[in-house]
Amino acid sequence: MDDKSSRPTLIAHGGFDSTLEELYTFAAAPALERGYNCLTFEGPGQGEVIRTQQIPFKYDWEKVVTPIVDYALTRPDEVDPKRIALMGFSMGGYLAARPAAFEHRIGACILNDGVFDGYDAFASSFPKSLVTAINNGNSEIVNTVLEILSESDPNTRFNIKHGMWTAGVNTPFELIQGSKKYTLRDIVKNITCPTLVLEAEKDDSFPGQPKKVFEALTCPKKYILFTTEEGAEEHCQSGASALSNQRIFDWLDETF
Repeated sequence: MDDKSSRPTLIAHGGFDSTLEELYTFAAAPALERGYNCLTFEGPGQGEVIRTQQIPFKYDWEKVVTPIVDYALTRPDEVDPKRIALMGFSMGGYLAARPAAFEHRIGACILNDGVFDGYDAFASSFPKSLVTAINNGNSEIVNTVLEILSESDPNTRFNIKHGMWTAGVNTPFELIQGSKKYTLRDIVKNITCPTLVLEAEKDDSFPGQPKKVFEALTCPKKYILFTTEEGAEEHCQSGASALSNQRIFDWLDETF
């Protein structure tokens, strides 16, 4: 920590199945190398918060981040209030966009990846007949079909089981219906700070979602697609963190 002047500060959090420990290598270590403070945390639905406090996810993540910003600003000798950035990983790409729309002390936002609509991301991998049953409110069919799919597909099983636990619901249908709250449709226009949207070429978690966020943004913005040729095509650029961090902090340096 530089005692002679305040630094720019990166606030970073994860997403659907994140833990605080992984944020050290994903955010804190590279931030410190580039001369930034880094404040990481677990929020509702994540890590120790869900395991020990049983507090489920909140779609209105601005209510989570505003107290974090309040805390950061209690350290004026270390934190420059005009240079506070927020970064969310994976589903955190939706979560971080919420505070950017409401908490205007955030001076820059990084969505890694961008997630425009949680329900659309869920439904994009479902058979059309299942989507019809969801839209018709047929909970029995939805629950039965997702239970069958979970038996044959470990990824579906994890997403449903982990999702129900971290959302605090009892059935797949409740989980799917609740995901409709996780959307930027009505608030994306309220994001005014410079925003960086990242996407990996072969990301199978939120395909197409980052571009939807980027196209809907009306603030100063930048979109970066990481490619197979760069070895950075996987979700959140896993396996190419050095390249990802270089581009993130180059952009932050330019922005601040």
